[in-house]
Amino acid sequence: MARNNNNIVIGIAGSGGDGVISAGEILVNAASSDGLFVFMLKSYGAQIRGGESSVRVRMSSEPVATQGDKLDILVVFSWKDFLKFQSEMLLEDHVVILSDLEDSFPEENIPIPADKLKNWYKVPFNQLATDAAGTSLAKNIAMLGVISELFNLPKTALEKSIKKKFGGKRKDIVEMNLNALKAGRDYVKKDIEKKDSVLFEYTPGEPRIVMEGNEATAFGALYAGVEFYAGYPITPSTEIMHWLSVYLPRYNGVVIQMEDELASINAVVGASFAGRKAMTATSGPGISLMSEGIGLAGMAELPIVVINVQRGGPSTGLPTKTEQADLMQAIWGSHGDAPRVVIAPSDVEDCFDCTVLAFYIAEKYQLPVIVLSDAFIGHRKESINPNRIRDLKYGFKKINRRITPTEKELEDYHRFKVTKNGISPVTWPGMENGMYQAAGIEHDEKGFPSSDVSVHAGMTKKRWEKFREIKREFSFERFYGPDDAELGIIAWGSTKGAVKEAVARANANGIKVQAIIPQILYPFLIQPFHDFLVNKKRVIFVEMAYAGAFRRYLRGFVRFGDFGVETVSYRQTGGIPFTVGQIYDKIVEEYEKKDA
Repeated sequence: MARNNNNIVIGIAGSGGDGVISAGEILVNAASSDGLFVFMLKSYGAQIRGGESSVRVRMSSEPVATQGDKLDILVVFSWKDFLKFQSEMLLEDHVVILSDLEDSFPEENIPIPADKLKNWYKVPFNQLATDAAGTSLAKNIAMLGVISELFNLPKTALEKSIKKKFGGKRKDIVEMNLNALKAGRDYVKKDIEKKDSVLFEYTPGEPRIVMEGNEATAFGALYAGVEFYAGYPITPSTEIMHWLSVYLPRYNGVVIQMEDELASINAVVGASFAGRKAMTATSGPGISLMSEGIGLAGMAELPIVVINVQRGGPSTGLPTKTEQADLMQAIWGSHGDAPRVVIAPSDVEDCFDCTVLAFYIAEKYQLPVIVLSDAFIGHRKESINPNRIRDLKYGFKKINRRITPTEKELEDYHRFKVTKNGISPVTWPGMENGMYQAAGIEHDEKGFPSSDVSVHAGMTKKRWEKFREIKREFSFERFYGPDDAELGIIAWGSTKGAVKEAVARANANGIKVQAIIPQILYPFLIQPFHDFLVNKKRVIFVEMAYAGAFRRYLRGFVRFGDFGVETVSYRQTGGIPFTVGQIYDKIVEEYEKKDA
C-alpha cells in the first residue's frame, strides 16, 4: 500500500446524461466545505451535444498544484466511453475500480492489465437509483454514496452539497437524491466486502473557497471594474461570458453576444473609445479573426483586454483539450509593429490576479492586453486563498482609469501628443473640446491622417515607449528551488503546477533544481532570467507545444551560451497536461547528464 492516505485521486467516466461532471462538482464542493484542498479537471468529447465526459477529482489535507498523475479510484458508468479517455486516466497499481453492473461491454475487451483489476467492484448503480429515487438519473448520486462509504470520503458534507445543488428544485427532488445517496452507502454496508487497501484519512477543517479558472477570470474582470463585454461563444472560453452575463448587469455593465469574433473585437474597441473598460474572451480561432481589431486598438491607443483560453490546434483542432501553442500569435499576431502586453496565468487563483492586472496595464498604458489562459486552467476547479483579493496590489479602488486632459490641454487638444512615457491624455465622446479622430490609419499628434514617413516613425516610437515604462513598473517571476542549483527549468502558464511539485520532489530527494515561471511574457524582462542563469549549467524548457515556441522566443533575448548554459527542450503536443512524474523523470535524466 505505497500511497499517501491523506491524498486521493478519483476518476469518473461515462456518457452524456450519466451526471459525471455533476457528481464531480458535488464531491468537490463537499470536500472543500470540510476544509480539504481540491483540484477538479473535467474533460469532454468534441461533440456539440451529448457524447462522453470524464472528471478527475483530487482531494488532500495539504495544498495541491496538479490533478494528480494517476488514479487511486476509477468509476466507470460506460466502458465504451472510458476507452475515449484511457490515455488521460492512468491508473495506480493499487487502483480500485467500480463499474456499472449493467454495462454490457465485453470484459475481455477492457484495456486494463489483469493485475490492476484485482480490486474491481461491479455495482448496480442504475438499480440502486431506480429503487431509491424512482429514476436512473440519480445513479451518479448513488455512486457518490458508494464511494463515500467505501473510501471514507466526506459524508455529512456530501449531503449538504446535494441539498445545495438541488436546492432550487422541488423539495421531493432533493429527497430523491438524498435517498439515492443513502442507498449507495447501505449497499456497501450490506453487499460489499472490502478487499482493497485504499482509505482516505483526514481531519475536517474550516471551509475553503473553490473556483473554476474561467469563473476566476470573469470575477477578476468584475473586480477590476469592467463595464462592457462583447463576445461570441467558443470552447473553452464560453463560461467567462456566461458568468459575466449573470453578474455584470447587476453592476450596471453590459454583456452582448455578437454574431462572430470580428463583431466582438470591434464592439470592444468602440466601447473603449466611448470611455468604458471593455473586454472579450475567445480561443485560438477567434483570436485569428480578432487580429486586425487588436491592431486597431494598438494604433488608436485604446485600452482593451482580450482573454485567449487556448485549445489544441491548428484550425478547429481539439476544441475541448488544452495546449500552449498560441504564444507567437499572442505576441506578434498582427501586421505592422503593433504593441500589446501578454500575460500568462498559471493556476485558477492567478486567473483572477492576471485579469485585474490586465485591466490595470491596459487602462494606464492605453494598449491591448492579451491574457493567455488555456483549457487546463479555464476548465478546472481549485481551492483558492480568499486573502488574495484583500491583498491584491491593483485592487478595485486602485485600478487607474486612463488619464484625461486638463482644461489647458483641451484648449488645443492633441490626443496623440508625444510624451516621455508614450502615454497621452484621452477623452471620450461628449467631453467638451475633446473631439478627436480615432482610426486605424496612421495619424499625427492631433489624430489627423498622415502618410508622412517621419510622422509614422515618431508615432511608432511613441507607442513603443510605453514598453520601457511597463518594464520598469513590473517584474513578476515565480522561483521554486535553491538559487545555487546547477540544473534549471523554465516554463510558463499552466505547466507551473507540475513543475512546482516535480521540483519539490527532486530537491527532497537530493537533486538540486530550480524553476522560473514568468507571468508577464511580453514585453520580455531580461534581468530576472540573467539572475536565474548565473549558477546554471543546464536548463530544461517545459512547454505544451510541439514546436517549442517559448524556447525559440526566449533565445531571441537571452544568450544562453554567454552563461555557459546548455538548453534542453522538453515538450509535448496538447491534449493531456504534463504529469509530475514526467517532469520529475526528465529532471533526473538531465541531472545525471550534468557531470557526465
